[in-house]
Order: sequence, then structure tokens, then C-alpha cells
Amino acid sequence: DQVKALIESHAEGDDTRFYSVALQLAAKEARSGHAAYAQDLKRLVDAARGRQAAGARVVPVAAPRGELSSLLSVSYPDTRLSDMALSAEVRSVLKRVINEQANRDQLYANGFRPIRRLLLLGPPGTGKTMTAAALAGELSLPLFIVRLDGLINKFMGETASKLRLIFDAMAETRGVYLFDEVDALAGSREAGNDVGEIRRVLNSFLQFLEHDESPGVLVATSNLPDLLDRALFRRFDATTTYPMPTPAIANAVIRGRLAALDLRDVNWRKVGPATKGLSHADVTAAAELVAKDAILGGGTTVTTESLIESLESRRSAAASGI
Repeated sequence: DQVKALIESHAEGDDTRFYSVALQLAAKEARSGHAAYAQDLKRLVDAARGRQAAGARVVPVAAPRGELSSLLSVSYPDTRLSDMALSAEVRSVLKRVINEQANRDQLYANGFRPIRRLLLLGPPGTGKTMTAAALAGELSLPLFIVRLDGLINKFMGETASKLRLIFDAMAETRGVYLFDEVDALAGSREAGNDVGEIRRVLNSFLQFLEHDESPGVLVATSNLPDLLDRALFRRFDATTTYPMPTPAIANAVIRGRLAALDLRDVNWRKVGPATKGLSHADVTAAAELVAKDAILGGGTTVTTESLIESLESRRSAAASGI
């Protein structure tokens, strides 16, 4: 009954009842002789109350409602940075973002702000979108993905007001907010095909970014950095570029995806060069094909030849735009 009450109070956003039931659970465990467990529960409740009192409430609403539901989708990722094969430079930037966000109260207390706005650039399939999920997972925050199809519609004049709704939600609900392929909003004003309404949308977006003081993390990605308006870059606290994977990183991606299979026969020195020019997504797709072939063939052994053949097949598909 207490566990059901916890779930119900969480779903209803009733923090007072939630903490009350949690403390009842702690008291029950103490009476049952589980003193250490009871103390752990009480510490968790006290810490959560402290964060809420400091204005760091993570999820005041369960999901976007009303018009926001057409502009934002929400998930609660369990992805971690350790799940990703990244260059040392990119990993260093992301670790810094996580560290500053995890210790943001300490930074604010000393007159500094943590990194809150992150611009990720690079070719498709190099891990930019997955990074937003990893940041959300590391920080135990919800991931809100901005639906650009709902934001930019035939009624262009409404886009600025829809943007305001999103930034208002960011101020109210702490989370990681992803503007994927942001060039749709922030194309250069110097472009020859610029029209007045698109320029006004960009100006509104830049102004919202300029005045954004939300408690969460805003992540924007682009595969086409040369098309972005130059004024966009200075609105972000950090900009990092995702390169195509090196052979070593590509091999790490394959190892991670095929960890449950037998890889003892794989010659990684031969596999590495076969990954050249392929993105993280391409390498993952090739690895998954090999895994499924092995499983459906009644085994779990992956060979060097099967991996190289799958990688070359993926290269041909990528070159054909498939």
C-alpha cells in the first residue's frame, strides 16, 4: 500500500504526501531492525527536500500538457557517457558540463554560472543527439525534445509565440532541452533565400537565448554549421565539434554493441581500417547486422570477415544515401 501511495503521489505531483509516505517507509524499516536502510531513506528524503527548497525541483510536471504537448516530447533516458565512444576532446567538454551542473549551487553561491547552453556540431550519425540523452541520464533529468515540425508550420507568424511557450516551460521545469538540427531555426540571415518571416523567427530565437535564465541545460545540434547565423554562436556557453570516428573509436563502438557475442576470432587491426569514413551510426548499424546474422545462424561467434563485409556493405549504402 505504501509503494502504491508513493507512485500515486508522484504521478499527481503531491510532494508533501510523497515525502510523508517515504518517511513512513523509513520508520517501518527501522522498526523491522533495518536501521541502516531506514537511515538511507531518510537521508534521501532530506536531500530531496533540500534541493526543492533551493529551487532545484527537477520535474514539477509529469509531461508537457496542452499546446506544449505538440511542441515537446519527453523521455527519461538511462543513457550514460560511458555508453558512448567519443573523442577525448568531446568527452572532456561533456564531463565539464556534467560536473558544473552537478555542482551548480556551489558555483551560483560564488557568483558564477554553470554551462547551460551547449551547441554540438558535426556530420550526421556522430552522436550529437545521443549526447543530449547521456546528459539527461547523467544528471537524472528528463529529456525534452523540441518538435520542430510543431514549432515551424504554415502559420509562420505563430512560431515566435510557440518559442515563448518552450522557453517558459524551460524556466518552469528543469531538464535537458534538445533543439535538434537547429539550422531550421537559425539559418544565416545572409542567405540569398532569406524571407522576412524567417528572419523574425531567428531574431526571436536569438533574443530568447540571450535572456534565458532557465535552470536546466539547452542542447542545440547542427549537421550544417556553415549555414548557421554567426550571431547564434555567442549565445552558447560551449561549442564542440563531433568528428567522424577514428578506427580505435569505431572498434570501441563495435565492441560495445557486440559485448554479448563471442569476439575472440576478430582481428581488430584489420577491422579498424574498414571503418574509415563511416559515422558512429554507420558502424553501429553494421555491427548489428553481423550480430543478427550470427544469432539467426544459431551461433554467437563474430568473425573478422563478417564484420568487414558488413562495414563495406554499410559504406555502399551510405554512399547511395540509404
